[in-house]
Amino acid sequence: MISRHHLLARVAFALLLACASVRAQSGRIIPAPTPDPEQERVYTEEVRIPVFARDQYGHFDPTLERDDLVVLEDNTPQQIRSLRRIPASVLLLLGTGGELNPAQRTSSTRAAALGVVAGLRAGDAVAIMQFDRKIELLEPWTTDMNLARHALQSKLHMGNGARPADALQQAAHLFGDQPMGNRHIILITDGVDTPGSAASKDELLRTISASDANTMGGRNGFNEALKQINAAQITVHVISYTELGRTTTKERSKTASQLPPVGSVQSSGIPTAGIDPTMPPTMSRGTGVGPPTGGGIIFDNKMSKIHKAYDRALQRSEQRLKTLATETGGRIWLPLDETDFIAEGTEVAREIGTEYVVTYRPKRPLVSGDPYEYRRITVLPRRAGLILRARRGYVAAAVQHAPTAKNDTP
Repeated sequence: MISRHHLLARVAFALLLACASVRAQSGRIIPAPTPDPEQERVYTEEVRIPVFARDQYGHFDPTLERDDLVVLEDNTPQQIRSLRRIPASVLLLLGTGGELNPAQRTSSTRAAALGVVAGLRAGDAVAIMQFDRKIELLEPWTTDMNLARHALQSKLHMGNGARPADALQQAAHLFGDQPMGNRHIILITDGVDTPGSAASKDELLRTISASDANTMGGRNGFNEALKQINAAQITVHVISYTELGRTTTKERSKTASQLPPVGSVQSSGIPTAGIDPTMPPTMSRGTGVGPPTGGGIIFDNKMSKIHKAYDRALQRSEQRLKTLATETGGRIWLPLDETDFIAEGTEVAREIGTEYVVTYRPKRPLVSGDPYEYRRITVLPRRAGLILRARRGYVAAAVQHAPTAKNDTP
């Protein structure tokens, strides 16, 4: 016979089963368990660093492994989680103004950009932006290189003036929906801010002279651009017209100095047989008759000041462009002739093809500091003959909000 105690236990158990059945049939949804914050941090705090790897001969090293390098964040060694190669996002940022630079041609810029497109790998994405006094997106992100070539051949056009710092800032915002880790800007320009051919000589001189001052096109403009590019973790490569522009200007000046002065007998083509070359035209020895000396030579003092200011601006611009490339882990090319300039496009694409992406979880959590904190990075080789190059740091907030899927990291 069942005792009273056992009977009560059976009744209580039956009631529990009945309640569970009613809840199941009522359609109520049981809340999902709260995710482990530590597991979530694996995604949100993963740092991705692009690293260029070459051997001692300057060739791409396809054998790089995690144990071949060490990553320091603010001088603290980090544990590398993965090392791999992923498709690149490449923005061609093309200056088409620069009327003061005798070497800058839209045809050369187009040819160099076509070399980049031809050298990219399958799966890479490319976009094309042109700037002069205006900034135009000629082709949005695409993996179809035929579309990119068509845009360069049919949409790229000669411009007027230049706003390189503004163009860089706008370009940084174009990467918002592109995967983090392998982002690049290829900047083709001489980097000098100019107002365009419609500007007066006074305005032109003011703009060029202010290129090293606190203006959007000067130091502050480029400093702000560098901040935004670092925040977006973009590597910048520069094909610069600065050295080619200086070389072309010197060659033209040398040629001009060898020509006879404008208005002279030699420049007129009149035979000079029987004329005393030591005397001005129409003047013979012993007479005081003849036209004023220096006839036909016009000296424009304002244009002379403009050219001197532009030459100084080129030097400052080249230093800024070098800093921009170095800080972001890229390179700058300074070709000396047009043939080399065009060929550099292929070299830049080859450079991008040598890039790995290193991932690690920072030992000092990102949530522990200022979201806009800039953390310094050093990547060093552990293997003899290995040459590495990487960006010099990252902004914490950019890593925490990286547009990357959670299952993207092995």
